[in-house]
Amino acid sequence: MDRDEDRYDRLLQVGAKRLKGYQRRLFQAETCLKLCDGNPRQAERRFGWGRHNVARGIHELQSGIRCLENFVAKGRRRAEERNPQLAQDIRVMVGPRSYTDPELKSSRRYSTLSAGEVREALVAQGYREQDLPSERSMRDILNRMNFRLKRIQKGKPLKKTAETDPIFANVKAVREEARADEQTLEISMDTKAKVKMGDYVQPGGKMPHG
Repeated sequence: MDRDEDRYDRLLQVGAKRLKGYQRRLFQAETCLKLCDGNPRQAERRFGWGRHNVARGIHELQSGIRCLENFVAKGRRRAEERNPQLAQDIRVMVGPRSYTDPELKSSRRYSTLSAGEVREALVAQGYREQDLPSERSMRDILNRMNFRLKRIQKGKPLKKTAETDPIFANVKAVREEARADEQTLEISMDTKAKVKMGDYVQPGGKMPHG
């Protein structure tokens, strides 16, 4: 092969690299038919192209039927798909520490565990840190498993209303009036009531005593 032919071959190689998918296969097929007698193996040796792609391109060119690429299948599989046991361990761990939407507006479950805490718990179970997804990837995994991080709020103090002072003033006046009346018996009573903590009921449906 002389230098001019070698130089043209390199140009053809560069041209093919600038194309993608179907267009690249057609370019390789036409080049193979004209310069390699339609022999994909010869095109592979001369230009470094995969002979299967060249053969597919020739078939597409001659039949007029395009082969569709399955790009999705070529992508990297998700961590929970590559390691089903990891997915199972995460569900077993996070499931009991999660609760459904109290307002039933979605099917998501809210967890009290963060992605970082899930990683730490998996390491404690025997997983090696280098074998686990990063904290950010773990957060994505939890999202795909329908878990969302939502801390349980503590009880919020009631806001003082405009009627608060008059109410206590009235209670004080009634108490002083009763104490001044010898015919009135004053009884002190302690009462407790069940109240919800924050905006949501705690996991398991239990409501702490106030």
